[in-house]
Formats: sequence, structure tokens, C-alpha cells
Amino acid sequence: MHSGSCLCAAVKYRIDAPIDSANHCHCVMCRKAHGAAFATYVNVRRKHFHFTQGEESLGLYHSSPGVTRTFCKNCGSTLQWYSEQPHPNWLSVALGTLDTAVGEIAQTHIYPESKADWYTINDGLPVEQRS
Repeated sequence: MHSGSCLCAAVKYRIDAPIDSANHCHCVMCRKAHGAAFATYVNVRRKHFHFTQGEESLGLYHSSPGVTRTFCKNCGSTLQWYSEQPHPNWLSVALGTLDTAVGEIAQTHIYPESKADWYTINDGLPVEQRS
């Protein structure tokens, strides 16, 4: 249903499920990983995500206990993050790496308490406090 890739196209993937929502994460780790005010991810079941090319170019970084972030070792593109607990059957894919259209989907800002002090959330989307 959807396909995506890193900046240099060494790593490609496919998602075999509809994408219906996205989270704009303002936590410090996501901001640092993306070098931006927030990172936008879609959550998909692991069974619906498949690498189709370049898995050998995938780098792994354990950013915190139980959390792994993946990136392309060639171009540095952030691709996904996942945690073995509490949701071992899910992973989060960086929405900006999709090559196919998603259309209009529900969106939420998360971890606003960690947002960059120079950014103002004023787009009218829901804001969800998390701890």
C-alpha cells in the first residue's frame, strides 16, 4: 500500500496497511534525531512493515533503554524507532521518508512539555501530554 526510502535510496521499505494517523513528537530524542522542532511518525504493526532493499545499509542506535532507532548508514536518514516494551508488535516509521501519498490523516502533537523553546504549537491540532 505504501513505500518509502531514505534520502540516498539505498534503503527501501513497504508498508502493507493503511496509514490513518501521525504523531508529531516533541521529545528531546526525536528532536535531536531529526534535527528539527519535532519528528513525525506513523505507527504500523511490525508484520505490515518490510524492507525491500538495502537492509545491510541500516544502522541501529539504542537511544534509551529498550528503544532502538534505525537510520541509513550511507545518508543518515532517520527511518524508524521501536521499543520491545510496552508495544512489541508495533514500530514507528518516519513519515517524511514515505514515497507514496498518504492524503489527509489525523495528526496529534505529543510530548509538548519537551518542545523546543523557539517553536510554538499553533496549528490547531490536538496536543497530548505524555509522561
